[in-house]
Amino acid sequence: MTKDLGVKPYLFPMPTYMIGTYNDDNSVDVMMMAWGGICAMDMVALNLEEDHKTVANLKAKKAFTLAIPGIDTLKESDYLGLVSANKVKDKFTHTKLHAVKSTRVDAPIILEYPVTLECEVVEMQNQPYGLRVLGKIKNVIVDTKVLDEKGQIDVAKIKAFAFDQVHYGYYEVGNKVGQAWQSGQVFKK
Repeated sequence: MTKDLGVKPYLFPMPTYMIGTYNDDNSVDVMMMAWGGICAMDMVALNLEEDHKTVANLKAKKAFTLAIPGIDTLKESDYLGLVSANKVKDKFTHTKLHAVKSTRVDAPIILEYPVTLECEVVEMQNQPYGLRVLGKIKNVIVDTKVLDEKGQIDVAKIKAFAFDQVHYGYYEVGNKVGQAWQSGQVFKK
């Protein structure tokens, strides 16, 4: 049995990413976003509403960082998504998180986030459904505590969380349940 729910943005999991930019006075601005992700080997796409302070910063600086928060920073990350920098200019300072300037792009790196992509704005597309920002990945910075014995990112160590668009919950991500391009091999004949 099925039930029609109409048009809803009900895909799960939705990512939780943190966009880091600088304001015009070079103070740190960070916002949480869920509508976007990888769109090519060296590109990310962010789908944003035009009225965000972060959008003004992206237009001015042409650079941003995109970080994956862990559950250890869930409260701070949620706050940075729930409070507008248009209304609270120093919202980042309320979190007690720490930022350093990227050496590759004009954007902040938040030290508590375990994985950060340093990106430059390549294109901003005004679409009927909102603004799409395309960013070129210039580098990935990772905290060594989330690396495995081979020096690769161990997803379970990130302790990332996903967003549930239906009930507005956050859910921890990290238990491996299969191997890509191998688990389905049993159906090949």
